[in-house]
This record gives sequence, C-alpha cells and structure tokens, in this order.
Amino acid sequence: MMPDSADRRIKERYAAQCLKVSLRERGFFGREKKPTTVCCLDMNRYGMGILSPRPVEPGSRLLLDFHGKYISETNVRAMVVDCYPYQSGFRVGVQFTNFLCQRSYSRAVDNALSRIEAIYNRYAS
Repeated sequence: MMPDSADRRIKERYAAQCLKVSLRERGFFGREKKPTTVCCLDMNRYGMGILSPRPVEPGSRLLLDFHGKYISETNVRAMVVDCYPYQSGFRVGVQFTNFLCQRSYSRAVDNALSRIEAIYNRYAS
C-alpha cells in the first residue's frame, strides 16, 4: 500500500525526471557512504521524491548533488521521510533539512532550491 504523503506537503511538487541526482548517505562521524545515482520523480523547494535502486532507511541523513540544464548544486542536506517498493526499485520521500530548524537554514541553499523549483514549475505550466 502506498502511503498518502500528499497530506503533509506544504506545497505542490513538480515533475523533474530530467534532473540528475546523486545521493550519499551520511554515516557516523560525518563519514559518507558510496554515492548512488537515483532518478528524481518530483520536487519542490522543501523536498523531493526519488526512485532508488535500493531501499534507504527512513531517518537516514543524506547529501544530494543536483545536475541538469542550468543546475549544478552539491551537498544539499536532506532526510529520508519514507521508503517503499515502487516500479523497479524504491520510492524514497526526502525532506530538505534546510527548513527543519534555524540552525540548519542556509540562504544560499534556499535560493538554489527555489531556482531549481522555478525551472520545473515553468515546465509544468
């Protein structure tokens, strides 16, 4: 059964399948696990849905790198909200930690995520 995640979303997500995303899990003492290339399903400035070849445990801390037309952003911090089987892999719901508390907020990251969201919002219109 697919959870109804739409109820907790602050803002509509936009399809972003052409956005290239690399995911790195942050381990103990700041160590990072090997990067995994994942497919972006949808996104907004607060979070995204990705299709991963392997499951990622809810609560896992991530670093994400984004690459696409007019987009190059690295080391965006995020946390896994949920993960369940989907198509040929796992759908992973991710929340960017930029908005979780004042200490983790970065205006530069906020601006970058807003620009990325605007690009895909324009395509959706």
